[in-house]
Amino acid sequence: MGANPGQAEKFHALHREFLILPNAWDPGSARMIESCGATAIATTSSGLGWSCGYPDGNAIPVKVLAGAVAAIARVLTVPLSVDMEGGYSADPETVGRNVAAIVDSGGVGINIEDGDDPPELLIRKMDAARAAGQRAGVRLFINARTDVYLHALVPKERMLEESIARAKRYRDAGADCIFVPAATDQNDIRALAQAVAPAPLNVFVRGGLAPAATLKSLGVRRLSAAGGIAMSALALTKKLATEFLASGDSAIFAPHVQGVTYPGLNAMFKRD
Repeated sequence: MGANPGQAEKFHALHREFLILPNAWDPGSARMIESCGATAIATTSSGLGWSCGYPDGNAIPVKVLAGAVAAIARVLTVPLSVDMEGGYSADPETVGRNVAAIVDSGGVGINIEDGDDPPELLIRKMDAARAAGQRAGVRLFINARTDVYLHALVPKERMLEESIARAKRYRDAGADCIFVPAATDQNDIRALAQAVAPAPLNVFVRGGLAPAATLKSLGVRRLSAAGGIAMSALALTKKLATEFLASGDSAIFAPHVQGVTYPGLNAMFKRD
């Protein structure tokens, strides 16, 4: 298939304004989300991993991930960004090959994270990822994620300082966007947005996070759903399956399919 350079440029342009970016986990969820008006879609590493039978946390084989990305990209007309976790290797050269597989499958953007590793390693991975995009003729959008807050890499009173220091290094190394998951304090978010400018700041949904309008006023330019939609879908699956197994009552499904029909769903996947 191969990534579309035009889609990559469109994805870059979307970050000039505030972008709400839903996360899909398979072709069905991606196509449904697009039909709801999404201007771009990202994958969620957790939801996609679970849908393929793997746990979250750099466990999914790259070949399986690439196949899933190709299946998602096939049904979309909007740009697709792929959560690549840590790049699925500690070796930057291998990360470059992994990114090449994702670009060849239709991804035009990636998330790549530092996790518990030193910032220097993520910078080398970013260089390899960018080169892979260039070889494919695509200006790959690199969303560099720092896990200082998410993994509590330093004491709480130093989290903002450390996040800013890492974020600036990633921005200066060529990251197109800076992702700081688990940052929820409004003062911290404002400081992060100011520090990483002109690069966009990305946060994801989490308990205690301000509404989208407030985040926009604080300087955030990208809000991701992360695994929220996938987890909600699985929670509903658990609820309905439990009730159906207990009662065998077909009526339990009716309240949850309002506005959705079999013909309508089927039509979403028909291509001329």
